[in-house]
Amino acid sequence: MTAKKEPLRLRIVTYNIHKCRGIDGRTHPERIAAVLERLKPDIVALQEVIGAGPKRKGQEEEIGDRLGMACVLAPARTLRGRPYGNALLTRLPIAFHGSYDLTQQGLEPRFLQRVDLDLQGHRIHFFNAHLGTSQRERSLQAGRLISHLWDPAVRGTRILLGDFNEWRKGPATALLAESLQSLDLLPFLRWRRTYPGILPLFHIDHIYYRGKVEILKVEVPRRWSALIASDHMPISVELRILI
Repeated sequence: MTAKKEPLRLRIVTYNIHKCRGIDGRTHPERIAAVLERLKPDIVALQEVIGAGPKRKGQEEEIGDRLGMACVLAPARTLRGRPYGNALLTRLPIAFHGSYDLTQQGLEPRFLQRVDLDLQGHRIHFFNAHLGTSQRERSLQAGRLISHLWDPAVRGTRILLGDFNEWRKGPATALLAESLQSLDLLPFLRWRRTYPGILPLFHIDHIYYRGKVEILKVEVPRRWSALIASDHMPISVELRILI
């Protein structure tokens, strides 16, 4: 007799931390960590992260230490002599991590971070993205991104999240939604906008998934501490995955 598969709960967050620089112009990784601590995440995808230098830990390490989470950085370029890019924090074992170049010639370097996590013996594939600022750039990046998600080596549940610099029904996000399920915040939240920080006007941070995933709860915190910590708001999602 085959054992019944039990759904597994996870709480995931995507958050562009703007180099930990708040709306007030002050740089404080501990403020970002405090915002995340209240959300109690299992996995966090961060964008615009400054990594370690000769005399200081990386921002992902400082935040990870505060939360008790492991971290891995995927640099896209250097900033003031330090690596800069996307990072993923996790409470789950890391089975694989790497990155894919999405850079368009002559434009700012952009990389897609991939981290495979071990969830009770099964791999869940997380992709952390930060797309470009022009429409054509994003559309080309979305096409390349999809090819990496459908690599034959990537099997099982896929979760794509990050800062897409585009509203939910833009050309690039519409292309992604043809291959993946797009998380619609409307059934869960009255206020869905995530940028810019203190007075959000746009919804440009998104989550997509493919697999047996059930969305249970969505939160975009509106506390003052979250409004000033970065120029983006985090999106927190509680979900169930059927392995």
